[in-house]
Amino acid sequence: MTDLSGLEAELRGSVRGEVGFDVTARALVTMDASNYRRVPAGVVSPRDADDVAAVLEVCRARGVPVVARGGGTSIAGQATGTGVVLDFTRHMNGLLELDPGSRTAVVQPGLVLDRLQEAAAPHGLRFGPDPSTHSRCTLGGMIGNNSCGSHSVAWGTTADAVRELSVVTARGRRLRLGRDWAGAPDGLRELAEGELARLRTGFPDLPRRISGYALDALLPERGADVARSFCGSEGTLGILTEAVVRLVEAPRARALAVLGYADEGAAAEAAAGLLPYRPLTVEGMAADLVRSPAGLPGGGAWLFVETGGDAPAEARARAEAVVRAADVVDSLVVTDPAAQRTLWRIREDASGTATRMPDGTEAWPGWEDCAVPPARLGAYLRDFRALLTAHRLRGTPYGHFGDGCIHVRVDFDLLTEAGVGRFRRFSEELADLVVAHGGSLSGEHGDGQARAELLPRMYGEETVRLFERAKAVWDPDDLLNPGMLVRPAPLDANLRFAVLPRRPVDVAFGYPADGGDFGAAVRRCVGVAKCRTTTAAGPAVMCPSFRATGEEEHSTRGRARLLHEMLAGELVTDGWRSPEVRDALDLCLSCKGCRSDCPVGVDMATYKAEFLHHHYAGRRRPAAHHTLGRLPVWLRWVARTRTAPLLDALARTGPPARAAKRLGGIAAEREIPRIAREPFSRWWRRHTPRTTGALAVLWPDTFTEHLSPSVGRAAVRVLEAAGLRVVLPPSRPLGGGVCCGLTYVSTGQLDRARAVLRRTLDLMEPVLRTGAPVVVLEPSCAAALRGDLPELLHDDPRAARLAAAVRTFAETLRQHAPGWTPPAVDRPVAGQTHCHQHAVLGDTADRALRASAGLTGELSGGCCGLAGNFGFERGHFEVSRACAEEQLLPSVTGAPEEAVILADGYSCRTQLDQLAGVRGRHLAEVLAEALDSQSPENPENTDPDDPGAAGHRGAGDTK
Repeated sequence: MTDLSGLEAELRGSVRGEVGFDVTARALVTMDASNYRRVPAGVVSPRDADDVAAVLEVCRARGVPVVARGGGTSIAGQATGTGVVLDFTRHMNGLLELDPGSRTAVVQPGLVLDRLQEAAAPHGLRFGPDPSTHSRCTLGGMIGNNSCGSHSVAWGTTADAVRELSVVTARGRRLRLGRDWAGAPDGLRELAEGELARLRTGFPDLPRRISGYALDALLPERGADVARSFCGSEGTLGILTEAVVRLVEAPRARALAVLGYADEGAAAEAAAGLLPYRPLTVEGMAADLVRSPAGLPGGGAWLFVETGGDAPAEARARAEAVVRAADVVDSLVVTDPAAQRTLWRIREDASGTATRMPDGTEAWPGWEDCAVPPARLGAYLRDFRALLTAHRLRGTPYGHFGDGCIHVRVDFDLLTEAGVGRFRRFSEELADLVVAHGGSLSGEHGDGQARAELLPRMYGEETVRLFERAKAVWDPDDLLNPGMLVRPAPLDANLRFAVLPRRPVDVAFGYPADGGDFGAAVRRCVGVAKCRTTTAAGPAVMCPSFRATGEEEHSTRGRARLLHEMLAGELVTDGWRSPEVRDALDLCLSCKGCRSDCPVGVDMATYKAEFLHHHYAGRRRPAAHHTLGRLPVWLRWVARTRTAPLLDALARTGPPARAAKRLGGIAAEREIPRIAREPFSRWWRRHTPRTTGALAVLWPDTFTEHLSPSVGRAAVRVLEAAGLRVVLPPSRPLGGGVCCGLTYVSTGQLDRARAVLRRTLDLMEPVLRTGAPVVVLEPSCAAALRGDLPELLHDDPRAARLAAAVRTFAETLRQHAPGWTPPAVDRPVAGQTHCHQHAVLGDTADRALRASAGLTGELSGGCCGLAGNFGFERGHFEVSRACAEEQLLPSVTGAPEEAVILADGYSCRTQLDQLAGVRGRHLAEVLAEALDSQSPENPENTDPDDPGAAGHRGAGDTK
């Protein structure tokens, strides 16, 4: 048994990079994106090749395996290990050189592919291979797996793009691999020259043959290319420290032909026939992988065929030629880059979407990327479907049809002994089927543990023994990633599900999409790591805390891994009381971005609330849970006692303010927001409401009621102008009014949240009988009512009825006043779509309302970083500010002077105010002001004492 403390101490004394043997560091790398789990001894983040050599020296002396890891998106288990894991993403992640003249780049193994693409793009260049994980996969991982991607029909695999590789062998030799035997370890040339006949005849000739070692690259007629033969070796031969890679010229213009076919079989049959047109991609997918077919042409399956040219007209002409040559049900040619990106996202998300069958059943990798000759693809798919049926399994193929490479997630039962047995039998029979069609067990993701055991069925025993001899030449001590490729672990061992509890744990939320099983909810994370992107694209939100810190434990995937280990109980041994899980969740903003942006719908905000509920059960909570979590109670008390002026004065006086923040767990950097002198409901009692028109029930959320009543007054003005009859929900004289429970949910006070929500349902019962829309102005409150309410009170049918009645301000106008025309504002907009609106509510109605009012431009994505209580809690200020600085602040500070600064969420407006001195406004305020400018005699809508009042200042004015 390895002496972990001694190993850790020796490594700390030998390397300059970080050494992590703690529970969190190990838990984060127990899994990749595969079905497998192996617990490492520790993790080292090397700073350079010297650190790599030092780790190998220490581990060789102690007999401890070493596994290289990049983005951790491998699908066959090869990025997990029981020894020391080398994490290259922290330090060895640089682009060292880019030479446009020679079209080469020098990269370190931890460099994310998109960073290389961004650097190459200004020179008209790009790296050819581009897996769907391009925003987080690393060059080292791509070389280790010989990754391909959608453009491989044009630019080949990673091996085709490699010129030289710098590696450190297990025994510490530093080699520079290239052609003509450059860098070959002692004995490799003799081994290859003694097996020339086998190397010439024993390897299938097809574009996506990734399985096994690429020893045929050592043939003299292929340049005796040691670097190429190293590609796809999955970290078993040496540790990569640097690579010289080739770049290709990127087309100046592209067009995308989306070809619709009746079914996947028809699409597969057609794919090979399109290759003579020299497309850049020929990607295929079927309808059951598409959440919404909007934007796609008719059909039950599609080919995405991209063409390039020096000008848009040339690219379009090539795409149209492809359409004419294809026998399709329907087609679409897209030249607009933004529209192309939208369509490509549908395809790229398939790796996550495919993990759920249409009925919600889980589906898993394992046979993710077999490849056959493209001309055999149609026949192979028919046989594959028949094999699925014979084993009573389901799966939806998609992927690189032009290369004959198919991705598929299958609904294996990997939780029971019988299901695992079926997984094995299916795997063996499918391996035979692939070989019968002249294919490769892996066409992109490598063999890993998923397929290495079956390599003799593809290559035969003699060739596999040759692989073993090659491994021994490079790594005679079997130190590097043992159990992969040669002498493999069984394909049904080390399954990550085996350690999870067999019975659902007791939880507060209902988890309806996961059968009420928290374990199934945590299993949703399959490790594709879309949450690890370092820049948010378009409207995307996930995962702002990872982008702020760059730490895996603050990504959605990292938190899911820790929750998995908490349920497993092997590494994380104290369950819900775990400080490691608590600390990882601490910087989760509960933005809910993962709920929509994660391809498999991981909802970390809900998981965090669930964890905090159990973690603090019967224990003392942080002060902020009382001050911020019970905010509705304190603000109602202030309103009743009419002490807002006194409290605001104290909050702006040095010593009392500092003491209050210290005692309340509030960040010292934060200014305590002003409380309205007159709550919204008190103003409402003075208001003369409209008595005719369709009924709309306006929800007086805590923020609108006590902190920003101008939003409520503005909404009443607009809704009544649109012909609606506005009323407020019933309330109790002393017991308070309705509440969505948001602040209790976000701090994990779920018992209190349920009590508040049940009281709310009691009050809302007569309202629900009317069928009227419930208009919620604060996006986070609307999201809580639509999402959290029915999951917390899943046993109360009224909860679902209220959730179904909730409408945003814009949705109400669109659905219940469709004939109303808003006033013309005719100004550009800037600001940010609220993260909860993006994730739970959607903004289609808001976009339409803005357009009809002449508000032009796009709002940014991301999260403002304040996120309710998060940004006010002590210790969160820096991350909160970093999140705001990513998108929100640049979008506002860079806006035209005449721009309207929109921020429907109170948190977003507060963040803008406190960090930039900029006043953001709710869309209702902007429209109300426009109405008032048309009818200036409307004294109700302003209040000089209201801290949230819009007043008469320009929307983009600073304080």
